Amino acid sequence: MSKQSYTSIITSSAVEIKEKGSKFIGMAVFCKTEAEVKSTLEAWHEEHPSATHICYGYRLGIEGDKTRANDDGEPNNSAGAPILGQIMSAEITNVLVGVVRYYGGTKLGVGGLIQAYKLAAKEVLSGSKKKRYRLADYFKIDFSYAEMPLVMNVLKRNQIEIVRTEMNAECFVVVKCGIVEPVDVNGLLAMYSSVKIEFIERK
Repeated sequence: MSKQSYTSIITSSAVEIKEKGSKFIGMAVFCKTEAEVKSTLEAWHEEHPSATHICYGYRLGIEGDKTRANDDGEPNNSAGAPILGQIMSAEITNVLVGVVRYYGGTKLGVGGLIQAYKLAAKEVLSGSKKKRYRLADYFKIDFSYAEMPLVMNVLKRNQIEIVRTEMNAECFVVVKCGIVEPVDVNGLLAMYSSVKIEFIERK
């Protein structure tokens, strides 16, 4: 059975912890794509130009199957892995968690680093507001000008949400259908033989 929803964060506030003079700032952001991850990381680097390290972990996708951990120069698996581990423990996806470190002059050792990065990630996630996101299927429906009133009436009558409308060189709409109580778009419009329905994505 396919997944019908997933849990992620809505909002989050940065948290700060200190360990032997080093400062660790934990941050979390809702991200759905690697492009969003990249732009967020760039913003963090601009906000913290003098940081010693900006380590992170992320988990993306409905199934949470796209993951990455980055140590950003810290010893292998001492930063990114503990951050990612907290994301996995929270059972959330479509999230990027970063921890900014300002070195305080005292080395923490690998064990100390693991605990510090883990704690910063854990605290920022525990303080984040979370939400259960229900998935929906998106369809593109092509039709002629003559069929437009008929198609629109079917969509309105069945309370199908229209997220985009194009009435220029071609006529089409993009609609969103929840999958908890699925709507058979193909069946509803089957009587109109020239109407073309294309599944776009589930998200």
